[in-house]
Amino acid sequence: MIYHIPWIYMPVRSVLAVWHQLTKTEIPELSKGSVVMRERRRVEETIRAMRRAGACRLQVISDFDMTLSRFAHNGRRVPTTHNILDNRLLINEECTKKMKELLNTYYPIEIDASRSAKEKLPFMVEWWTKVHELLIEQRIRKDMLAQAVKESRTMLRDGYKVFFDGLHESQVPLLIFSAGVGDVLEEVIRQNGVFHSNVHVISNYMDFDHAGVLRAFKGQLIHTFNKREGAVTQAAGLAQLHGRPNVLLLGDSLGDLTMADGVSDPHHVLTVGFLNDQVEERKELYMNAFDIVLVRDETMDVPNAILRNITSSGRLEVKA
Repeated sequence: MIYHIPWIYMPVRSVLAVWHQLTKTEIPELSKGSVVMRERRRVEETIRAMRRAGACRLQVISDFDMTLSRFAHNGRRVPTTHNILDNRLLINEECTKKMKELLNTYYPIEIDASRSAKEKLPFMVEWWTKVHELLIEQRIRKDMLAQAVKESRTMLRDGYKVFFDGLHESQVPLLIFSAGVGDVLEEVIRQNGVFHSNVHVISNYMDFDHAGVLRAFKGQLIHTFNKREGAVTQAAGLAQLHGRPNVLLLGDSLGDLTMADGVSDPHHVLTVGFLNDQVEERKELYMNAFDIVLVRDETMDVPNAILRNITSSGRLEVKA
């Protein structure tokens, strides 16, 4: 008896075409108008390699403010974790005024495309230090933080639940590095119902006295341009990250690119940058730095699509 195997008789070009269809990266979201890439082919090759390795070899490292949280909604800026503290439950009007003055002074420096990270660093230390000193003077009460978050206009990006829940179901660790306030950040995630066991936060945490009143901030100051130090010293101690050399990194600042520096023997690192502000001035810079740049995109559509492709489980499909 002779068995015929049809594909043996196919021309080589046809076989290659079929093989290409089977192995190519099908991510329609990468063709969205908000997506720009310097090297799309390399991005797709990296995603294919990460998919072959599977979810068990993957970890996600992300910034929080203006990355997992929205930058704006209906034309209005969405508050960062520091901005959430601008609540009469926590601080007075004079403190609010001073914090806004600091924002107006230092934020333009943070996003100034003409300055290097090294030049910006001392200004960032000044900014965060002054803000923390102002907050400590207000004697903020720990028991009022949850209410302040509840009353704020803070919003996570559209698709956040798919993102957090999908990573949890796929048992992929999510490491959040934030220059914001960790206590507030955790409360935001908690109130949105996505603070799962696979989420680890490295941020600036408040130190409260026995009466629950803010007296200091714990440990080393974390700001936009020193996340590498935190990555190297703190991420290495998390057992969940061992044996996961593939990284999807999400950030909105060039300083966020160092967050993966603590990964031991990285194999594949795919970086996604949210370009929220001063787009024309910074677009070229971001395209040269990040693998994928999302321009004024307030959704998690692209990260979710990439994760859905890598895990190949359907768990990260966008729900209506």
